[in-house]
Amino acid sequence: MSNPKIAIIVGTTRPTRFADIPTQWIEAQARARGDMDVEIVDLRDYPMPFFDEVASNAWMPSVNEVAQRWQKKIAEFDGYIFVTAEYNRSIPGVLKNALDQAYVEWNRKAMGVIAYGSMGGARATEHLRLIAVELQMAPVRSAVHIGGSEFMKVHPGFGGSGNLDDIEAAIGNSTKAMLDDLVWWANATRTARAAG
Repeated sequence: MSNPKIAIIVGTTRPTRFADIPTQWIEAQARARGDMDVEIVDLRDYPMPFFDEVASNAWMPSVNEVAQRWQKKIAEFDGYIFVTAEYNRSIPGVLKNALDQAYVEWNRKAMGVIAYGSMGGARATEHLRLIAVELQMAPVRSAVHIGGSEFMKVHPGFGGSGNLDDIEAAIGNSTKAMLDDLVWWANATRTARAAG
């Protein structure tokens, strides 16, 4: 069986975003394993309007061309790793909008999270998992949380190194656990989808 195809979704579009650092790091961690094929999918490349369709594409096709292109891209994957900041105890608005712009493409696929913020993005992660369940995804138990002190060590804007290898002692085990879970569930859901 071929490796499951996993999208690493960059969940913020701010010009000063930190997300590129954990995105590149988790991509390297995933590629080094050899048991999944990963691709970075950046929301900057899909400038969708706030959701304004008549209904979800679960009920009727979307009209917006960028949303259609987004749906086509998302449909290519067997699972997802969301890289998210925590904004006011939730996920960035642009990520919520992107999730809402598709429905059937997310169904019955695994998802994991690497999050950052003062509490390690824990509240954003839980909010994202609730949304994922409604979109019929299978959230994995383990997640990667980059908390306050680790965040300051690596965030260049605060004098940090810009290198997540510097905090691997804090996030290495959770990264392995999340990726292990994600591969297992991506393979399981892919097999189940193929069986009909």
